[in-house]
Amino acid sequence: MNKILILVVEDDTPVRNLITTTLRTHNYNYLTAANGQEAIMEASSYNPDIILLDLGLPDLDGVEVIQKIRTWSNTPIIVISARSEDSDKIEALDAGADDYLTKPFSVEELLARLRVTQRRIAFMQNNVMSNSVFTNGSLRIDYAAGRAYLGDTELHLTPIEYKLLCLLSKNVGKVLTHTYITQKIWGSNWDNNVASLRVFMATLRKKLETKPNSPQYIQTHIGVGYRMVRVE
Repeated sequence: MNKILILVVEDDTPVRNLITTTLRTHNYNYLTAANGQEAIMEASSYNPDIILLDLGLPDLDGVEVIQKIRTWSNTPIIVISARSEDSDKIEALDAGADDYLTKPFSVEELLARLRVTQRRIAFMQNNVMSNSVFTNGSLRIDYAAGRAYLGDTELHLTPIEYKLLCLLSKNVGKVLTHTYITQKIWGSNWDNNVASLRVFMATLRKKLETKPNSPQYIQTHIGVGYRMVRVE
């Protein structure tokens, strides 16, 4: 159950070591970041399953980090902070945090919060998998059959094009960064993979969009990535 990736954002070395030691002891995979900018970079590059976030970071306030991450990701964020006022908790939760743990905290409570979040992730994933057909406007993807259709016409896609289409559809409405997409499709984020991504996205659009100069389904966010738009 613990083979998920957790991003630990904490500038206090002893606290960070306590958290990572706990995660390692309980067989969690983890990444670390010591400031807000590093946290945003790691989150966009590796798309962790859960983020543990301190609010008092040296460069950015943690609330700002939450707001930035929420522009492209719904990854569960558990705040771990010394700020104990209700107003601080409300501000973080309103910004998009999922849970709030006040320092000092017990290891047992941290693990319990993680288990609750994991159960919620598993529940959501099971719900997604139970719906094996995705529809968006005239686009229909039959995940079980591995086929995609535009209206009544089957789209003849290459394996990479189909993987891209599925990745975008399973994150409809979210901006997926170049780094995240290349990591998911090719397993790395080298510059040549980003160049390949642009090529594959162009060929996918030719097959998917009836008006290539005015795309309906896939929106480009210049310098950032791509987003599948929800079509009514």
